[in-house]
Amino acid sequence: MHIEKYDGDRSALLPLFALADDSPKQISGYIGEGEVLVARDGEEIIGHAQITATDTAGTLELKSLAVSPERQGEGVGKALVAAVVAHCREHDGRRLIVSTATADIGNLRFYQRQGFRMCRIVQDAFGPSTGYPEGLLVDGIPLRDQVIFEHDLGAV
Repeated sequence: MHIEKYDGDRSALLPLFALADDSPKQISGYIGEGEVLVARDGEEIIGHAQITATDTAGTLELKSLAVSPERQGEGVGKALVAAVVAHCREHDGRRLIVSTATADIGNLRFYQRQGFRMCRIVQDAFGPSTGYPEGLLVDGIPLRDQVIFEHDLGAV
């Protein structure tokens, strides 16, 4: 497996973006932003990570991250996050943020294992007004609130 910058048509990555976000409305709003790194096994793309700018100088966002279901649990996501952290440091980033649903226990565990710390909760971030279906459950938990994580890029 190797990780590289992706300069191709991002619509080819739509299945991966859809794994990371349940709202086609949201995806269409950000799919073209920032830079995308992909994990490849030979020519096959097995994962992606999207890095976008924020309104705060020195702060970048890991906007989207997903690994093909059949390749999950192999360290691809961990390698993508490490590549994103390195990329952000090379571009003078001082802080990296990422958000996920408070209901997604697997993601909460994953990001903390990658060095992220919880910094903020956004209540009612997921619902029809933001493009998410009513009554959506993640691991049997209603999808409602969002947690923002941060990673201090000065800390190694």
